[in-house]
Amino acid sequence: MPHRPGLSSVRAVDPYGDEKLVELYDLDNPDGDDHAYFRALADSLDARKILDLGCGTGLLTRSLATPGREVIGIDPSPTMLNYARRTPSSVTWLTGDATVIPPTADVDLVVCTGNTIMHIPDLPAALTALAGALRDGGVLAFESRNPAARAWESWTREATYGERDTPIGHLTEWLDLIEVANGRVVFDAHNQYDDGRDDVYRNELYFRSLAEISDALDAAGFAVQVTAGWQGEPFSVDSRLMVFRAEKG
Repeated sequence: MPHRPGLSSVRAVDPYGDEKLVELYDLDNPDGDDHAYFRALADSLDARKILDLGCGTGLLTRSLATPGREVIGIDPSPTMLNYARRTPSSVTWLTGDATVIPPTADVDLVVCTGNTIMHIPDLPAALTALAGALRDGGVLAFESRNPAARAWESWTREATYGERDTPIGHLTEWLDLIEVANGRVVFDAHNQYDDGRDDVYRNELYFRSLAEISDALDAAGFAVQVTAGWQGEPFSVDSRLMVFRAEKG
C-alpha cells in the first residue's frame, strides 16, 4: 500500500527514494476512473499544453501526451521520475514542486492527481504558482478527500493489516495513525518483508474542507466547480471525495 510522502518541497533526501516501492506504485495505483476523467477533460478543452503536478511514475502523464500536445510532468522524487523516463514518451520531466513551475501563462490544463494537493502544506502559494502557469480560461483539476468523512479513523493496524505476494516478494502491510491536529494527519505505512525487515514510511496529509479549498482558489483568481466523484456526482456534506475544476479568471 504505497503512499506518497512529501510533495511539500525538494529535499536533499529523495522523499520517495525506495526503488522497491516505486515498482509497486503503478500496481497499487492503476489506470482507472480518475485517469479517464482527466483525459476526457483534456480532450474537451482541446488542451495543447498540459502540466501534471505530482506526476509520480507518469502513468497518467504519458497517456496525456498525444500528438500535437506539450506535456510536462513534475514530481519531487528523482526516483519516481527516473522510473517514468524508462518508458519512451514526449513528456518533459521536471524534478521539484510547485516552486519550479515557470509563470508562462500559456498552459491550458493543470492536473494534480492521486490526492497530490493533500501533500502540499502551503496551498495558497502552490495555487498562485499554478495560476501563473495557466492562460486566462485555463483549467486546474484535482481531487481531495472530504475531512467530514474522517477517513483517517480507519488507518489503524487492526483495520489495514494484510499480506500479499508482489513482484518484490511477500509483503505484510499496515498503517499506524500517528497524529491528527488542525487538519494535518500523520501516519506511518509499514512494509514488512519475509526476512523480518520493516520499512516504515512517514506520511503527512492535509485535510481541507470545501470552504477552505474554495476560498484559496478564489483568492488565487479561480472560478470553482465541485463534484463528489469522477462521474459528476453532486457534492453533499458527507461525500467522501471532492473533485475540483477551477478556471482561471
